[in-house]
Amino acid sequence: MAQQRVVFVHGAGRFGAAAWPRQHVLAGRYDCLFLRRHGYRPDLPPAPTDHRADAAAVLAALGDGGHVVAHAEGAIAAMMAAVQSPERVWSLSLCEPAVFSLTRDLPATAAHRAHLDALFRDARQLDDDEYAREYRRLVYSAEAASASAADPQAAARQRLQSPPWDAPLEIVPGIPTLVLTGEWEPLYEEAARFLASTGADHRAVGGNHRPQDIEAGQEAITGFLARCAAASVAC
Repeated sequence: MAQQRVVFVHGAGRFGAAAWPRQHVLAGRYDCLFLRRHGYRPDLPPAPTDHRADAAAVLAALGDGGHVVAHAEGAIAAMMAAVQSPERVWSLSLCEPAVFSLTRDLPATAAHRAHLDALFRDARQLDDDEYAREYRRLVYSAEAASASAADPQAAARQRLQSPPWDAPLEIVPGIPTLVLTGEWEPLYEEAARFLASTGADHRAVGGNHRPQDIEAGQEAITGFLARCAAASVAC
């Protein structure tokens, strides 16, 4: 029997296979593809966010169908792909999903939007380094800091990202969904609670913004994929 496909979609920091160090081991059990989202190819200049291009890339990688594991902003493309072609997305595993267009009027998301709105609005008036410094001042991100150290285009890429609360998202209908959060930031817990209200299984496992990097997160993803893979074979 052919291995089932699992497509991994990174967030705004590390990208491609480098964004999923703990999940490489799953390649022994599944046909794993580690995407690079639009604007994240190291051989091309950074480009502005294109959620529709990202969703199209997820669907192209899935082929006839498979599972999607996504982190942060990558969850936007994963959910858009699931809405567009639910028969091809057999499960969603979303790690700290930045699906803030679904929660934009809830308290934590509204406060986050107010905190960062001026930075996004003024992005064109700042150079890459100025924007990166201001972003780190307003929202400290260990992932962004580590990405900047390893990626000389990280600052330019970060400045071109659009606000995640403007993404064209809809509720995903009837697809098994696991949501992992890191128990560090009310913003992501709020988004997870909203997704749980639509039927997702929310697990707060720790690990800050990268719950997939700790043992509990990896175990949750591995177990969820195994159950969903078995269910898809039974169907």
